[in-house]
Amino acid sequence: MRKKVKTQRASSVKAKYRASLSFRMNVLFFSIFILFSMLIFRLGYLQIVKGEEYVKELERKEEVAVNTSVPRGRIYDRYGRILVDNEPENAITYTKMQTTTTQEMLEIAEQLAMLIEQPTDRVTFRDKQDFWILKNKDAAYAKVTKEEEDALRANEELEDSEIQAEIDRLVRERITEDELNQLTEFDLEVLAIYREMASGYNLSPQIIKSENVTDAEFARVSERLSDLPGVNTTTDWKRVKLSSVSILGRTTVPSKGIPKSKLDYYLARDYSRNDRVGESYFEAQYEELLQGQKSVVKNITNKRGEVVDTITTYEGEPGSDLVTTLDIELQAEAERVVEEKLLELKSKSHSKLLDRAFFVMMNPNTGEILSIVGKKIEKDSETGKNYVVDYSYGTFTTAYEVGSTVKAATLLMAYSEGVIKPGTHLVDQPIKLAGTEPKSSIFNRNGSIPMDDIKALERSSNSYMFQIAMMIAGTRYSYNMGLRIQPDTLQTMRNGYAQFGLGVNTGIDLPNEFAGFQGELDNNGKILNFAIGQFDTYTPMQMAQYISTVANGGYRIQPRLLKEIREPSADGETLGPLVEEVTPKILNRISNTEDEINHVKKGLRQVYVGSQGSARAQFANTPYTAAGKTGTAEVVYYGPLREEFGTNTINIAHVGFAPYDNPEVAYAVLIPWATTNFDSHLGEANEIAREMLDYYFELKEKYSKNGLSASAVKQEILPPTTDEKIDEDTVEEKVTE
Repeated sequence: MRKKVKTQRASSVKAKYRASLSFRMNVLFFSIFILFSMLIFRLGYLQIVKGEEYVKELERKEEVAVNTSVPRGRIYDRYGRILVDNEPENAITYTKMQTTTTQEMLEIAEQLAMLIEQPTDRVTFRDKQDFWILKNKDAAYAKVTKEEEDALRANEELEDSEIQAEIDRLVRERITEDELNQLTEFDLEVLAIYREMASGYNLSPQIIKSENVTDAEFARVSERLSDLPGVNTTTDWKRVKLSSVSILGRTTVPSKGIPKSKLDYYLARDYSRNDRVGESYFEAQYEELLQGQKSVVKNITNKRGEVVDTITTYEGEPGSDLVTTLDIELQAEAERVVEEKLLELKSKSHSKLLDRAFFVMMNPNTGEILSIVGKKIEKDSETGKNYVVDYSYGTFTTAYEVGSTVKAATLLMAYSEGVIKPGTHLVDQPIKLAGTEPKSSIFNRNGSIPMDDIKALERSSNSYMFQIAMMIAGTRYSYNMGLRIQPDTLQTMRNGYAQFGLGVNTGIDLPNEFAGFQGELDNNGKILNFAIGQFDTYTPMQMAQYISTVANGGYRIQPRLLKEIREPSADGETLGPLVEEVTPKILNRISNTEDEINHVKKGLRQVYVGSQGSARAQFANTPYTAAGKTGTAEVVYYGPLREEFGTNTINIAHVGFAPYDNPEVAYAVLIPWATTNFDSHLGEANEIAREMLDYYFELKEKYSKNGLSASAVKQEILPPTTDEKIDEDTVEEKVTE
């Protein structure tokens, strides 16, 4: 019986074991099934969902954009005349591989130094220290004692890289001047080449020399290419300006490369450190369009990581050609006239503060800038003689009081605020406030002359505008009154002028635009000055936008220089296919009715042709119809002559448009600090406006006879209007004053 019991117990244990084993196996198989299912799901996700993304990522690793120096896009005027071009030049490049050692690069640099002359002016003191360490490694690191090194390594808070950086710093500190003087001229030339070689990325050609590479140097290097791994001779392009207009901007040269302030920005966009980029104004604004697309290559490597073959997967292409809104022939004449009048004024007495003049002409319906001129007198520090430089960027980066030219805006603001209506009569009389000297119109120092708003514009009545300012402030004039104003008066007036573009950015497609200075209302009487343009400051570009807004019926249009984007020319004879034509951009509509605007335009017409018009002398006999407003501002000088700060002086200005019934152009002239003689009556601003308007209509007739059009689909490339060439590395500009 016992044996039987034992047999039964043994069978029971075995059965339990088999059941347990079976359960474990099932769990194991189920787990394997789950794991394989997850793996299959993951592989499917990678292939189906993420497959394309990872293929592109792999291509990005394998394919490298290389600096093949494709031509930058050319810049034309509105009629296809070349303003900025490219010229080919010899270049020597170096491409380092992943396996390239410092010693190999140094050896190649030494060989190149025997074949070319490399300028050493960019070699820094730090470069010399590092190069001396490279050439004298044992002697250099012997300057740091074992005890000093052990002390650094004992600091557990420092990582290995930080320890090495500190050792390198100590070494550089202890290199003597005599040791650095051991570097010969040849060593410095080798260093100059080596620093260019080392500054590039792996597999990306780095320009060693592209400026002033002689034919002999190019030939010597070309003959030795098989002995110089990574070195190549190729063609680079340099920028050549065929116009001196500074707002076209400039580009950096390879020796300068990307400006440090924008290095991270451009490197993140696959630029190389020594790439040519737009540095200022138009070139900088449209960098992405003008910069060509680099070629893309795929490097084939062996097991050791050495490149055995390179396949070009994308040839690259030149940058887009840009057609500007400028009429370079009109621009050239405007520059001549403005410079002539500036020097004419400078030759007169009381002109010691005068140093600049501006002119802007634009299409009031589209915002296209036809001419943008700034001229500035500077003094040669060596000879003491004056010379004139281009200052076109001053038209939107500097601001001044513009005087009575704003009076059309003052009237329209008064209409929209409901303080007067078209045809309102007021008495022009000296305005005497308590505790102040009387303020009056120039033509009426003592009397009382009833007039309406049209006559107020024609004769440029200050008194009429003073009274408008007081009504906006919530009061009416009475003799010797104390002036109290509502708290929001100043902002109300600023908002009113801003509708026209005065005191706010115009939106011009150029960097560094300045909105102007806002005056400080430290006494209520300055509100009166505000109404006649002698408080806040405005740029010449704002003046042009303001008068354009009046001319076109109340629409503030963004001024712009870009007219068209085109593909590069295929034959060099006609412009490339049109990619995009820039359309006008309306920024806002002023809060005035069409009748109110037309009423003010009648007053502006009277300024030119009325019997008492302030510009009648220059415009009464024009063969075309035009309208405008003159301006004189009594200001305090705060220009570049610090010793003259606080001197009282006069700005003269002029705005206008033509033809009167269907405006094609609007224009602004501004000459700051023209004289310190307050008894003089200067007509140069009016004369500039008249001469340029005459020339515009002369050109219009000439272009019509010659069949020259700015809207031709297949437009011929025309030669520049001047033989003057300005190399990119000789242009000097000031970005701001």
